[in-house]
Amino acid sequence: MNIKSPQTLILEASQEIKTISAEEALELSNDNVCNLIDLREEGELHNSGSIENATHIPRGLLEFSLNENSPIIQNKIVDIDKEIVLFCAAGGRSALAAKTLKDMGFKKVSHIEGGFGAMQQRGFKIKK
Repeated sequence: MNIKSPQTLILEASQEIKTISAEEALELSNDNVCNLIDLREEGELHNSGSIENATHIPRGLLEFSLNENSPIIQNKIVDIDKEIVLFCAAGGRSALAAKTLKDMGFKKVSHIEGGFGAMQQRGFKIKK
């Protein structure tokens, strides 16, 4: 049996997706040309805070939350005409999620290298 490790899956996904820095994401956010999507679990947000102006969609609900019939899309909570910028704690889940959204047909998708940790260091506003 040849089971791939999470690191292998992330490496493979990284070859197919767009990875941006926290600085690039901050610029996109400040220019209001992207949707910041926080993939972390509720407990992670509770423990370390959340990014101002980010939409929280736990990784396990992403595919169900971002489809054309979902309330998040229908009510323009996420504007699919703007780039979807995903982040998690460190960048692993967001890399896999970016590949999934690409597989679903989304064109403008990226993820933030270093995730929430990098964003904290680069001037994103944190809500506790």
